[in-house]
Amino acid sequence: MNTETLQKYSCILQEYLVGEGMTLQWAIFINVVVNCIIVFVGVFILDIVFRKFIIESFKAFSNKTKTTFDDYLVKSNFPKYVAHILPLIILWHLIPIIFIESPLMTNLLLVAAKIFSVILSVYIFRSILRSTRNFLEENENYRDKPMESYVQVMMIFAWGVGIFWIIQLLTGFSVVSLTTLGAASAVILLIFKDTILGFVASIQVSVNDIVRIGDWITFSKFGADGYVTEINLATVRVQNFDNTFTTIPTYSLIADSFQNWRGMQESDGRRIKRAIFIKQSSIHFLSEQDIDRLKKIQLIKPYLEHREKEVSKYNRQTEADKELLINGRNQTNLGVFRHYADAFLSENSAINKDLFMMVRHLAPTDKGIPIEIFCYSHDKKWENYEHIQADIFDHLLAAIPYFDLEIFELPTGKDIKALA
Repeated sequence: MNTETLQKYSCILQEYLVGEGMTLQWAIFINVVVNCIIVFVGVFILDIVFRKFIIESFKAFSNKTKTTFDDYLVKSNFPKYVAHILPLIILWHLIPIIFIESPLMTNLLLVAAKIFSVILSVYIFRSILRSTRNFLEENENYRDKPMESYVQVMMIFAWGVGIFWIIQLLTGFSVVSLTTLGAASAVILLIFKDTILGFVASIQVSVNDIVRIGDWITFSKFGADGYVTEINLATVRVQNFDNTFTTIPTYSLIADSFQNWRGMQESDGRRIKRAIFIKQSSIHFLSEQDIDRLKKIQLIKPYLEHREKEVSKYNRQTEADKELLINGRNQTNLGVFRHYADAFLSENSAINKDLFMMVRHLAPTDKGIPIEIFCYSHDKKWENYEHIQADIFDHLLAAIPYFDLEIFELPTGKDIKALA
């Protein structure tokens, strides 16, 4: 059916109404309204039929292919948006033909069709971006990358181009003029300041590998302590260990300090670093009777025997007067306990012996002398790590009385009553 035939059919109602005595203006108006109803109903029905055909065909095609990219296209409504293209093209060509008697209506409808085509293009582009993001997240190399940030940046750019194009369609002003671009740039910088900062931050986070999805981070400023579940243009989402969620501005990862536990997760062990506070008045030199008693503890018997020989030899050479224990060399109960703790860690299969291990004194405090345990557990899983740490200190705390040592503890109400 050619253009002249379509124009002839579009004016049948108008000619009929004029023949019945109606004025030309009213005949044209009624003819335009009826043609609008017929065209839009027809295009609407065609859109429904064509959309259903495209969607079903695309689903059937995606089910037969091995790749998952087309499956993500289906989920992101890509076939649905593409199905609108043919009805839009048909409408585009019918408008100038059917509404030839009404140039104003023709221009309005063509502008509306162009605006719809711009919006449709943006939605098609968005569905492709989302499908690409979901497809790449299946790949191990991209799973921990902030793909959402890149998608959001490209969508902002796409919507910006689309909005400028729509403004040009509505106003007729060219968006490529320097004045327009300058004003638009100022508006964009003002409105999207946080977004631009987030974009820059997300690039730095990705390039410098500061944070990945799945990292355990602690960000005290925002009360975040858990695993990163999402990194997008404006925010980083953290699922805390109490199953609450904390949202952190992406730019804060660059501007502020936070703790990333990835190094621990990728290492060969998780650090144990905790101190026991010993009451200073309980520390004393060991007598021969004390040493004989402590030799019954199997872990330190070899050390005590070896150390006893060295001390005795030195004291004989220096003719130390041992009527007082302070003369010459002597062993202390705290020193022997330190060696016991070191031997206990060396015998503990849960401790990684290939990493640094130490039992040390810290500077005396008003709460006693801290004896710090510094080592690494094989198991890095939080729950197991806490069990290992608790088992170590349970044993050491219970072992302290065997060395005539006391743990420092602030007096309680019961202690004060006992003194009174």
